[in-house]
Amino acid sequence: MGFAVAEGKLHVDDRVVSFFPKDLPENVSDNLAALRIKDLLTMSVGNAQEPTRSMVEQQNWVRTFLAWPIPNAPGTQFMYNSAATYMLSAIVQEVTGQRILDYLQPRLFEPVGVHGETWETCPRGINVGGWGLSIQTEGLAKFGQLYLQKGAWNGRQILPAQWVEEATTFKIQQPLPATPSRPNDRNDWVQGYCYQLWRCRHHAFRGDGAFGQFMIVMPEQDAVVAITAETGDMQSELDLVWDHLLPAMKDQPLPRDRQSEARLQQTLASLILAPPTGQPSSPTAVSISGKTFNLDSNELGLQSASFAFSAQGCRLALRDNLAEYPIECGIGRWQRGETALPGTPPRLVSGGASKPGTKSKVAASGTWVDQATFQFMLRYYETPHHDTVTCRFDNGGVQISFMNSIAQMSPPPKDKRPVLRGRIQA
Repeated sequence: MGFAVAEGKLHVDDRVVSFFPKDLPENVSDNLAALRIKDLLTMSVGNAQEPTRSMVEQQNWVRTFLAWPIPNAPGTQFMYNSAATYMLSAIVQEVTGQRILDYLQPRLFEPVGVHGETWETCPRGINVGGWGLSIQTEGLAKFGQLYLQKGAWNGRQILPAQWVEEATTFKIQQPLPATPSRPNDRNDWVQGYCYQLWRCRHHAFRGDGAFGQFMIVMPEQDAVVAITAETGDMQSELDLVWDHLLPAMKDQPLPRDRQSEARLQQTLASLILAPPTGQPSSPTAVSISGKTFNLDSNELGLQSASFAFSAQGCRLALRDNLAEYPIECGIGRWQRGETALPGTPPRLVSGGASKPGTKSKVAASGTWVDQATFQFMLRYYETPHHDTVTCRFDNGGVQISFMNSIAQMSPPPKDKRPVLRGRIQA
């Protein structure tokens, strides 16, 4: 939006309805007519309910958003609204003729040296905006550094400093919790909202995404902190920054400490996500290896599963009426590969997902948790997420259950979890 404003293509006070005359509802309410780009930027649309989950079930997301009720005056009440961010993407595409991913290439990504990014799209080819951007942790850090430097990069003013100032200052107050779990002055979600950015404690601001993806800009410390993570407690993640990193930041360089530096390098070099531990083998592996199991009807549409065990690992191959989806799984080690298995990787918002058959990079490792149960973990290492797959064998049958890391944060009842059941093919 800042680039489009700088290029004179739009203004934050422009009315949203002016960009989509063909997608307006038959009766345009006064609040919809009054809705400005600025209200999308500050997530103060005026909706009583967030429209994203309903919007992504439709072909035309713009039309669905514009038809959604706006009972409150725009600009008066904050409510987190990913659909509003999608609308910003749609507006930029409308005025530039380019998806925002393409529009940003020469303006942002290339100048700061970010490569390989992807962004999901809606059914009509508009980048979804409010989610679905895949980018390296370093790319988040560079974006934060650009904002820390008021839009300048290597002596070149990429983004107007005036826009950075406007986009990062307090615009609207979030609702204060009626029964706060902590004092409001220690709650990073009630420090005010800017343009798609949050104010933080300690005079900082941040961009954040689900499960703890953070770009924290700390102007007073001349610092940027970028974090990619998966957690259900994002406030505790920020607390770690304020409790440990912030106190260590000084106005002057610290004296050289070779012992601490060596210890840090050793710690960094030894960081690892350990593979699952358990029994490396089981007599069951011999009896089922090479066998195919016919699966009962299931919501994933999978029809069969076959297993092939060796001393080094296991090959699980699931099949539907279109293709086979093999997964190579190490035992006591991670085996890298790819999978297009339906339902993977796990997602918080269904809209914008890649087409069926699109492969995701995975690392897989498994173990025998008892003589009849083989369990393995799929880490989708270009996302924060993972899947735990449990295969239990009993009297010629198999039960394969899935528990992804999103569901694990609030586990559904056992009878609501996806399970595949089948028997050895005659």
